[in-house]
Amino acid sequence: MPDQSPMTEAMYYILLSLLRPGHGYGMMQRVKELSGGRLEMGPGTLYGVLARMNREGLIAFTGEEGRRKNYAITETGRTALLAEYRRLKRLVADGTLLEEGEP
Repeated sequence: MPDQSPMTEAMYYILLSLLRPGHGYGMMQRVKELSGGRLEMGPGTLYGVLARMNREGLIAFTGEEGRRKNYAITETGRTALLAEYRRLKRLVADGTLLEEGEP
């Protein structure tokens, strides 16, 4: 069972990108796109996170096309991504006090 602590930003965006299965370079491009260009991930970070998520059962290696290794999110990964999304939504909702001028 994967760790249920908050996800790193890299893990969150990689799982989001893998809602459409793909290879490493494509994931890096998709993460940049999904984050509005705010997050650019290098290969070292990407492949380190992929290895960890594969061990935790959040993603699965699905094969190779030439030198490109392809990955897909697993059901466990989808469940974890949805739980993290809900956690983040609660954090944002709790933060509305800032907009209301509450100390």
